[in-house]
Amino acid sequence: MSLADISAAEIAAAKSRIPGAFEGTDTRAKQALMVLAGVAYFAFCIWIFDITLETLFGGLGKMGHVIYQMVIWKDFLSWDFAGIFVGLAETLGMALLGTSIASVFAMVLGFVAAKNVVPNLFVHHLVRRFLDLLRGVDTLIWALVFVRAVGLGPLAGVLSIIVSDTGTLSKLYSEAVENVDRKPIEGVRATGANRLKVYRFGFLPQVMPVFLSMSLYWFESNTRSATILGIVGAGGIGMQLSERMKVQYWDQAAFIILLILLMVALIDIASKHVRMKLIGTRAL
Repeated sequence: MSLADISAAEIAAAKSRIPGAFEGTDTRAKQALMVLAGVAYFAFCIWIFDITLETLFGGLGKMGHVIYQMVIWKDFLSWDFAGIFVGLAETLGMALLGTSIASVFAMVLGFVAAKNVVPNLFVHHLVRRFLDLLRGVDTLIWALVFVRAVGLGPLAGVLSIIVSDTGTLSKLYSEAVENVDRKPIEGVRATGANRLKVYRFGFLPQVMPVFLSMSLYWFESNTRSATILGIVGAGGIGMQLSERMKVQYWDQAAFIILLILLMVALIDIASKHVRMKLIGTRAL
């Protein structure tokens, strides 16, 4: 059999079964070049950051001294427990307020950013780019901005969480709205319902479980984020931790870290229980 006897359909079938055999040298050369570029960039990063075994493991001796001071608690009863637990309460409040307010804003913006709700391309892209701006800047950067604007304290942390989470949750909410089942929506419209009732009875019953699940998860995440925000002056337990680390009270710092871990674990358990009660196991 010669090449002229092979039909185009047989060639296409062979390409689908073994596509690698039909790749030209140009394709293989491009792949090899990409691999070499990746390896070269990896090596460049190691060189520019001066990463050696000495730099990686040279500080273990100092770290061992810090860990020793963490496990030896001195004058435990004289610690400022009131300030520590007030800081924990502030951190929890920052996460709760920030996530709750951001969820309300995101519910509105999420519908506006969904193509099946607002089909106008100009409005759609305008809202999407605005959300990119909000979530493109890290929460820590927003905290630094608001600390300068409103001063030190939990308010700066709440505002930074609101701005950052509004961008992220709005995008996630809009994707949930775009993936709804059209049949219930058409059924509501067939009854003669107006646009507001279509959203209320056609969209919301489908997306609310997803909204609640995402907001609860972000509340858990913001509890940890609020700790970091406190280190840059946004109040909460992060500020308490930062102050003790600056003066090298490592035993008190370890105590605060343990409290943070305990708080996050309890919030994780509580939020899972709430999800199961409100939206069932299907949304987990």
